[in-house]
Order: sequence, then C-alpha cells, then structure tokens
Amino acid sequence: MNASTSSRNVQIVVVTPERTVLDAPVDFVSLPMYDGELGVLPGRAALIGRLGPGELRTRKGTVTQRYFVDGGFAQVRADVVTVLTARALKAEEIDQQAASNIVQNPPAGEGRAKAQERARIQLRVARKGSEAAV
Repeated sequence: MNASTSSRNVQIVVVTPERTVLDAPVDFVSLPMYDGELGVLPGRAALIGRLGPGELRTRKGTVTQRYFVDGGFAQVRADVVTVLTARALKAEEIDQQAASNIVQNPPAGEGRAKAQERARIQLRVARKGSEAAV
C-alpha cells in the first residue's frame, strides 16, 4: 500500500427500504457477513456478499460508530461499500427494553429462535455503543 492509498477513505452507504441510514466517508468498515466478519479498508478488492444479522462498525479517526443490520447484501467496489438491508439501527436507536423483552419472552412460532438471536445481537450492539459513548 502506498502513501496515497493509506490516506484515502472508504465511502459507506447503508440503505433500507425506507431510507438511507448512513452515507459517509470513513477509514474502516466492519461488516457482519453470514459466515463471519469482513473488514474493509481503502483499496479492498471488489466483492458482493450476503450479510447476516449483526453489528456493522465504522471507524473515522478515533471515533467508532455501531449499527445493527438485519441481514441483506453488501457490495464493495472502488472504495465504496454499499449495504442493502431490511433494517438498520444506530446503537443509540435500539430499544433495549423491547429487545430484552423478546429475549425473555420470545414470540411464538417458527421464527422464535431467530427473533431471540436478533434481540441478543441488538442488545450487544447497544451496550457496546453506550460503553464507547462514555
């Protein structure tokens, strides 16, 4: 990596069906892929991948921002990371009480385990986000 590459940013764009949640230049992006975590720095080779529910992190300087994303797809191309997801929440937007209620009293039906897992992930993201804000 040469000096000009190391000073570049990655543009992160997170889109849900309702809105654009994030569109900003950052130094680093961590994506929750369905089979593990993927870190993206400037100069990353192009790829398209499937996201799992999890924590999307961005870092700009010393500031880390955390988001819950509920699966979807990610594309990395020419230092632009595009995330298409059904749902994305900033850590501070997560309703921790509602997530706790789902963990303790999951809804009946086939999606019970998935709902509990998503709620647990949301709680982790929210707690990490509040720890970083202190």
